[in-house]
Amino acid sequence: MTEKLMSKKKPFFPINSFLNEYLSEYNRNLKIPVFYEDLKRFSGSVSVYNKNDKDTLWVRVFYSEFERKEIDLSLKKVYNLLHSDGNESNINFLNIDAIDYCTFGNSKPFRIKIRNTLNDNFTYFYVKKADASRVYGLELENLLSPYNLNFLINNKTLIEEHVAGIPGDEFFEEHLNKCTNSEKSQIAKEFVKFNERCMIRLLGDMRSYNYVIIPTHDFDQVIYKIRAIDFDQQCYEGNLKVYRPQFFKENKFIMNLIKERLDSNSVDQYKTEERSIIAKRILSSESRTKKIIECMSQDKISTDENILLLSKQVYKLTRDKNFINSKNMGEIIRASFNYVLRNYENREMLSVN
Repeated sequence: MTEKLMSKKKPFFPINSFLNEYLSEYNRNLKIPVFYEDLKRFSGSVSVYNKNDKDTLWVRVFYSEFERKEIDLSLKKVYNLLHSDGNESNINFLNIDAIDYCTFGNSKPFRIKIRNTLNDNFTYFYVKKADASRVYGLELENLLSPYNLNFLINNKTLIEEHVAGIPGDEFFEEHLNKCTNSEKSQIAKEFVKFNERCMIRLLGDMRSYNYVIIPTHDFDQVIYKIRAIDFDQQCYEGNLKVYRPQFFKENKFIMNLIKERLDSNSVDQYKTEERSIIAKRILSSESRTKKIIECMSQDKISTDENILLLSKQVYKLTRDKNFINSKNMGEIIRASFNYVLRNYENREMLSVN
């Protein structure tokens, strides 16, 4: 059961000087005109319902006339910093359509809907409290997944781009039964790879509402990809199962699909493919990967109890002594990456030190 896998609540961890320096080096740390705490000064709110009149647990917030004008302008500037070079020549063509506040979960983010009034194209971005765990998760996603991920940080505020896609729980309820057998096999394959990717880089809590499924039309077929959207549980929990999406009850639909559509040889093949791809990504961004791991190794983003438990469990799985000797989550991640590299190249000379 999910309740037994995870702690009740993960604490927020501050951005330390090493991580702050890393973020500055790679242009993630920029001066921004509005902070998370500024958005909390709303004067009223109404519930937001989805197309089926179900409460989304988000509320649409409102500000006094004076504050709204200032906040809107600041959010437009943030959008330009996130998506371009900060040039403000388009400010008059941007409109903040909505500011929504999430009332559940750990991070309680604000979701900003911004629209180009010249063509009515719109997108979203998020304003959140900065948490070191989440920042490490975002950076590892950017380095080691198939996707680039754009975010900015300043002081205690995190600005994060929106990841478009269909939430996993919604997809399983409303779309899966419309897929062809070939498409179902493809989705099963992608989840095996996603599961492996999460375990290797220790991204936890990938319940079905914490990732999206992205359909892309390609000639006469639809290609499906799976992408994480929540990174709060990066390298915190001690139970290895938390980093393996297959063990969450919310993923039972896709686990049944894997049993139905894939045999064990195919599952092993896709796991091997994903490990090889991750090894290549580690090697192609070797310098940056080393730096982020060094930051994690000098940071406290979990409890001593969780670190000890996880190191023992991964050692039991791999029999790699580097895990049992790990003293923090950064060292466990380093051992994980080196284990993948050794298996990929089958030689000891490759390591992330």
